[in-house]
Parts: sequence; structure tokens; C-alpha cells
Amino acid sequence: MKLHSATLDRDNLSLMISAEIDFEHFEQFAEPLAAALDCSIGERQWGADRHQWLLDFEGSQLWLHYEFYGDICWISTKRADEFDVLEYLYGLLTPYVTPTNR
Repeated sequence: MKLHSATLDRDNLSLMISAEIDFEHFEQFAEPLAAALDCSIGERQWGADRHQWLLDFEGSQLWLHYEFYGDICWISTKRADEFDVLEYLYGLLTPYVTPTNR
């Protein structure tokens, strides 16, 4: 799994992820990502242009989102007191980040 970048967004309680993602085969990106983050996968939702998966990290409920048209991917929490979980996961992603010129 190669990522272009990972960025924390405290205002939106999110961890933004930039990578080459194939919408039609999202699971080929999302399953290794969840494994690298030691997250279990709960429900998987998708529609015409969006994937949304529920992840669990040690009891914290997180959402993995991907929107095709904006080519944006992020992990979010609804709880401000769980932002430290996103900070920890950000640290786990660092070895997978290989910046490229897009």
C-alpha cells in the first residue's frame, strides 16, 4: 500500500489520505489500510460515487470515506475526545507515505 500523503484536520475531526484508489475495487485499498491501522471492519456502505466503511479501533468507531468525483479519502470520528485516536493512526500511516508529483 502506497500513500501520497496523510494529513490531520482537527477542525473536521479527520485524517485525510491521498492515494491511488480504484473506486470499482475500493476493497483492494481499504482492507490493507484497515489492517495497517489494526482496525476491524464493520459495515460497508457504497453508492454511485461514494464508499463509507465503519472501522473499529480499540472501541473507537471511525468512518472511512471515499468520494469518487472529488477523489478524496478520509477517516473521521464524530467525537472530539477521540481525535487522539486519529493522531495515533496518522503515526501508523507515516511509513506508507511516498510523496509523488501529481
